[in-house]
Amino acid sequence: QVQLVESGGGLVQAGESLRLSCAASGTIFRLNYMGWYRQAPGKQRELVATITGGRSTNYGDSVKGRFTISRDNVKSTVYLQMNSLQPEDTAVYYCAASYMTVVDHKYPYWGQGTQVTVSS
Repeated sequence: QVQLVESGGGLVQAGESLRLSCAASGTIFRLNYMGWYRQAPGKQRELVATITGGRSTNYGDSVKGRFTISRDNVKSTVYLQMNSLQPEDTAVYYCAASYMTVVDHKYPYWGQGTQVTVSS
């Protein structure tokens, strides 16, 4: 069983930065697929970024060029560096993980989420 714990959320002003962390129980080097998703009030959960064991990355269109996903297998942690935050980035951010290839964003493991609020 994998447990994911997110941290680093908070309240910031537009233009500022935050770094989210997702600590996984045990080693994550076998968790080949990890990602960050977000859900704003009244909206569906959407892709933010994903990263594979080989460190291939993929980003949602709305965050390309502003957010960077990375992973530290030694620390069993995945990070999301968020720069130039905008009010529309306000959401609960969730970490997700899978040992196997993910189809239709259906990760088997999810964290509880961390709130990010960006004021204008």
